[in-house]
Amino acid sequence: MIAVTHVEPLEPYRLRLRFDDDSERVVDVADVLWGPMAEPLRDPDYFRRVRVDSELRTIVWPNGFDLDPDVLHGDYEPAAPADSAGREARA
Repeated sequence: MIAVTHVEPLEPYRLRLRFDDDSERVVDVADVLWGPMAEPLRDPDYFRRVRVDSELRTIVWPNGFDLDPDVLHGDYEPAAPADSAGREARA
């Protein structure tokens, strides 16, 4: 099972994720922010409170909302390399 090792919140409702296989993905999670557990995440300040839970090996928010790391890793294209400030490099 793949594990998330780093998360960086981006705007709007996007996350830059690094995995234990050294791959990175930029994931737009807007489509999964439905239902009562996800409601607080619609607030941009709350959304930015995402963190990696080392026991769950994925991302989690303070209310316990989490996302499956295998889905996050498998359903998205690899991210463009980031520069030292965390921005995606442009061609």
